[in-house]
Amino acid sequence: MPLTDLPHEELLRYRPEAAGPADLDAFWDGTLAGARAHGDGGARVTPVAGSLLRSVDVYDVRFPGFGGEPVAAWLLVPRGAEGRRPAVVEYLGYSQGRGLPVERLLFASAGYVSLVVDSRGQGHDTPDPHAGGPQWVGGFMTRGVESPEGYYYRRLYTDAVRAVDFVRGLPQVDPDRVVVAGGSQGGALALAAAALAGGLVAAALVDVPFLQHIRRAVEISSDGPYREVAEYLRLHSRGSVEQTFATLAYADGMHLAPRATAPALFSAALMDPVCPPSTVFASYHRYGGKADMEVWPFGDHAGGRSSQQQRQLEWLRDHGLGVAD
Repeated sequence: MPLTDLPHEELLRYRPEAAGPADLDAFWDGTLAGARAHGDGGARVTPVAGSLLRSVDVYDVRFPGFGGEPVAAWLLVPRGAEGRRPAVVEYLGYSQGRGLPVERLLFASAGYVSLVVDSRGQGHDTPDPHAGGPQWVGGFMTRGVESPEGYYYRRLYTDAVRAVDFVRGLPQVDPDRVVVAGGSQGGALALAAAALAGGLVAAALVDVPFLQHIRRAVEISSDGPYREVAEYLRLHSRGSVEQTFATLAYADGMHLAPRATAPALFSAALMDPVCPPSTVFASYHRYGGKADMEVWPFGDHAGGRSSQQQRQLEWLRDHGLGVAD
């Protein structure tokens, strides 16, 4: 697989000038205030009976997300854990639901309380009841793209922040040591949560993130969900191009990154055809907190795979967010 974008030396200098929407802060502050106004009364934490996992206790969770609508999650707590400990809120890749607990054991196995958050409309457990206009069939990138208020990722980003609100209130969790994490779409959600939840997030693990420098990504990516936008505009181009990118700008991590202040570990893969590395570096260079970058020169969209996971655990330890038992 060839390099998909700029060489590493140019990526280190890649700082595109791109102004975000003038009302970006007001838009997101109002959106989150509206979601939080619904309160937390609908949250449920139910032990999963009959789990065959012996090292973690598994709970089925529902917490209120956008509009107070219930969002599903798995809560994984190291068995026998005492006191409050750091938590990792993990967000998922594109078209993935929360799946089964056995798929997401990394952080709980390392001693963290782990909340694995479902993506509304993408799995079986969290519906997205909001109808939109025309979209590219089979995807989410253009759902509701006619306006920022109706756009799908407004709801998904809000769910991501409300997951942080929820996990901080759990009796097993140290509310000052909440980490957000994810790859691809999950990386976009982790970055959005770090930016929009402000001081409630202690650190962010942002792997090969999707939804960064979106217009460039739509123009140069050769695979993956950005192609949905190109296809949508091919079919609905009359009067739609600038409006579409104006809406997407509210979800663009490049514009949200300056709001984030928690330390972050990014990763980029130089042979990634889905999330071109220049789009990742665009947000990395604009990130408001201290950020480190792990580059995988021969990585595809899977990035560094298990090597990146090992790096994450080491990085958390080195930043005072390890688990001491």
